[in-house]
Amino acid sequence: MRRLVTIPISHYCEKARWALDRAGLDYVEERHVQGIHRLAARRAGGGNTVPVLVADEGVFAQSEWILRYADAQLPPELRLFTGENEVEELCRWLDAGLGPGARRLMYAHMLPRKRLMLPFNNQGTPAWESRALTAAYPVITLWARHELDIAPTTLRDDTPRVRDVFDAIAERLADGRRHLCGDRFTAADLTFACLAAAVIVPAHYGVALPQPKALPEPVARDVREFREHPAGAYALELFRTFRHTRA
Repeated sequence: MRRLVTIPISHYCEKARWALDRAGLDYVEERHVQGIHRLAARRAGGGNTVPVLVADEGVFAQSEWILRYADAQLPPELRLFTGENEVEELCRWLDAGLGPGARRLMYAHMLPRKRLMLPFNNQGTPAWESRALTAAYPVITLWARHELDIAPTTLRDDTPRVRDVFDAIAERLADGRRHLCGDRFTAADLTFACLAAAVIVPAHYGVALPQPKALPEPVARDVREFREHPAGAYALELFRTFRHTRA
């Protein structure tokens, strides 16, 4: 049985879950909390990051590699990667920019809100890991801020950067095309939807995320603004339409 090592709320891990689910591939998800995920990733044969997929064919230790592995199980006309450079380039641009930026924004909002964050953060993880993270939360918070480069100015600095990515995505769609690279749903669409999820918290995500009504201000305000952006609305529609649909 395939084994997918994750942090449950991670948007890069959601990319892997979505691709495997879309391809109809069976797997067991092994969820871990932050910090301990590094030990689990290395034990599975990866590096310091998740997701890591362990399969009969080998170990795939990057979200893009997992998407390509899932693609290989499908006929060419159903694959996420079409063979066009545009799809691959857009995915990597999003991975390098939107992924870290949106993640920093949501962690900057949520790290000070321990009681709200932990039930969602720890869902499905081993009980001892959940207890350890809860007990060591002040230390883990300092570690997370350092690892993710979260500073007192993160919300001010990263919000316009994430919005610039949303603007660029909306501009691509403004000519009436159905999807980011034409009329076909590709890895670019899946990648944008997943990485945008950090700031739009879609209800159709692979694990439960706190919805705006449950979020305090100003977190709820920021989520609403990103959801109301044309690119945010597009990402939400991708989740509604494609997240739980087989290829």
